[in-house]
Amino acid sequence: MRRRGAELGGPAGELGELAGKQEFTLRTLLTTGAALVDVNGRRDLAAALRVLASEHVSVSTPAHRVELPAHVVDELVAVAAAALANVAVHVGPQAPAWVLLEDTGDGVQISVRDEGPGIPEGRLDAAQAEGRLGVARSMQGRVLDLGGTISCDTGPGRGTDWTIRIPQRKVPA
Repeated sequence: MRRRGAELGGPAGELGELAGKQEFTLRTLLTTGAALVDVNGRRDLAAALRVLASEHVSVSTPAHRVELPAHVVDELVAVAAAALANVAVHVGPQAPAWVLLEDTGDGVQISVRDEGPGIPEGRLDAAQAEGRLGVARSMQGRVLDLGGTISCDTGPGRGTDWTIRIPQRKVPA
């Protein structure tokens, strides 16, 4: 469908492009599978994050399972998804982004990075003061509730790199 649409061009080309995106999403879901909850109430964070991959989002995870309590996995995936939503809104829906999960042995670290224009100094504080609480609640609040830390390395022309760290010993059961 994607190839034929591209050959025809115009509206058929647009439909072909959409079909290609859906194909990519379907292949990702089929190859990664759902991050199911085991009998101990734990899920594989690596599998859950891989579902965020798309044509514009690359997700790198360890080959092994990174098991955490299911509610912790849900919150961490929500944080990564919020960061990616910000990329789509502020950098553009076609902007490339990267998600990296590391199992540090004593916890987990997730990085979400883009190569956009960066966040101007003071913008996050100004947004919170304006009542725009996406970063404060959807990202920072969730991570702090899990006993972790979140930091943002950004600046004009440098893109944005969010780093989320959750120590295993502090992961709520």
